Amino acid sequence: MSHPVIVNEKDGSQFEQMPEDTVLRAGLRAGIGLSYECNSGGCGACKFDLLHGEVETLWADAPGLGERDRRRGRHLACQCRALGSVTIKAATGREYVPPIHPQRRRAVFTGSSDITHDLREFRFTTDGAADFLPGQYAMLDLPGVESSRAYSLANTPNERGEWHFQIRRVRQGKGTGILFDSLSPGDEIGLDGPYGVAFLRANSPRDIVCVAGGSGLAPMLSITRGAVEAGLLENRRLHFFYGARTPQDVCGRSMLETLEGFGERIVYYPVVSEPGDMGWEGATGFVHSHLSTALPDTLTSFEFYFAGPPPMTQALQEMLMVDCGVPFEQIHFDRFF
Repeated sequence: MSHPVIVNEKDGSQFEQMPEDTVLRAGLRAGIGLSYECNSGGCGACKFDLLHGEVETLWADAPGLGERDRRRGRHLACQCRALGSVTIKAATGREYVPPIHPQRRRAVFTGSSDITHDLREFRFTTDGAADFLPGQYAMLDLPGVESSRAYSLANTPNERGEWHFQIRRVRQGKGTGILFDSLSPGDEIGLDGPYGVAFLRANSPRDIVCVAGGSGLAPMLSITRGAVEAGLLENRRLHFFYGARTPQDVCGRSMLETLEGFGERIVYYPVVSEPGDMGWEGATGFVHSHLSTALPDTLTSFEFYFAGPPPMTQALQEMLMVDCGVPFEQIHFDRFF
């Protein structure tokens, strides 16, 4: 059986699209560095021009495309499938070439545990190793849910085939509704990954700053655990900021406390934006506003990783790059919506 062939006029690359793959996933699976971030239709990083052929659009109203893009006939690679061979014009870059080619697997749900009132860890196992880099995410195919859902990993690569995700319940969310209310131990789902470009850079000599908000705890915890396992904190420090809305949303400390070097080489800073009258005595306000005063050196001296709600990641990116002059190469994040 022949599969659609996709030719990218931008760099001359070509690749086949396997069944169930989008244009983006097909390219990444083939080792092509197509530009992307969220893989879910929200960020717009995977926009492309369709030059020849026909595609099927999976989510016509995806927010990653603006009205001007739609008028120009542009598409999102993560929300399209080729209906036969096509020619596209899509941005690529070496930084997007997957260090580990994503694979489809069957995953068995083994259990879950609550972290806060609306944040829960879900654990799955697959045959073979769990092969990913700290900070990456996977796409989960859940029963009764039409499109894949992207969730970040909280653990580190392992030969046991264990994949841990920390997921916040979304009100009326189909994906989290299945996960929180319907999934039972022993159930199987589809798991495709790894994806994501905001993974731990083990070759950086700088101290590390991780900033998490909400379920952004997962990739920041994975990066911290990965840094400890790789011995990166023997001669440097990691500063872990967690931004929560209310005191009952604060989390992460108990997991960090189990890591070697906590309190000395790993420092935890919780920040609450709406303390109310709950007796919170810690830092308040938006988490990004505390970096300059809490960190012991100028911000250009650090390697930054962050994950959380779009307003937080946008504010952090603007502060670091525009206000503080941190080089783009020292800033790592994937946008989720």
